[in-house]
Amino acid sequence: MRALSLTVAFAATVPLANWMIENVGSCSPHSPCVIPVGFGQYAPSGVLVVGAAIVLRDFVQEVGGVKASLLAIVIGAALSWMFAPAALVTASVTSFAVAELCNLAIYTPLRKKGMPIAVVVSGLVGSYVDSALFLLIAFGSLDYVLGQTMGKYWVVAAASITLVVLRSRRTALAQGGGE
Repeated sequence: MRALSLTVAFAATVPLANWMIENVGSCSPHSPCVIPVGFGQYAPSGVLVVGAAIVLRDFVQEVGGVKASLLAIVIGAALSWMFAPAALVTASVTSFAVAELCNLAIYTPLRKKGMPIAVVVSGLVGSYVDSALFLLIAFGSLDYVLGQTMGKYWVVAAASITLVVLRSRRTALAQGGGE
């Protein structure tokens, strides 16, 4: 049941991010709706959801394996066609699939060294690849690549810190020190 829930959540991030890019934030014609992500940078508003997708993909692989991760990518891509214009979906699906496959290729071998390091490194690479490809394909520009990458890094960092805290609490409880 946990694998199914994570797979559904991961698959839902693709259409949600596509919907947000056209509906959430400061919107102007012929460009994505943007939100501030810090340090004077802006990013297309779906950035935070895509950051969550990067982390969710790692959890899907943890509980369901590589096949579940790949299935979620396909489901997310198919769902996107219902929520966004074809050009945006093509950019999103292409960049998402390439970035997630890069993420998967990096996460899998690093997982042996620990989940937090695997999440951070694979998330950083996946974030940049997705940002650059998406912006180039969807808008023919890298104008928001720094902001978009930064927004995803915030989510990956928050998830990684949460993982470290949860694991140390679990270890403390298992050793009888958490009462």
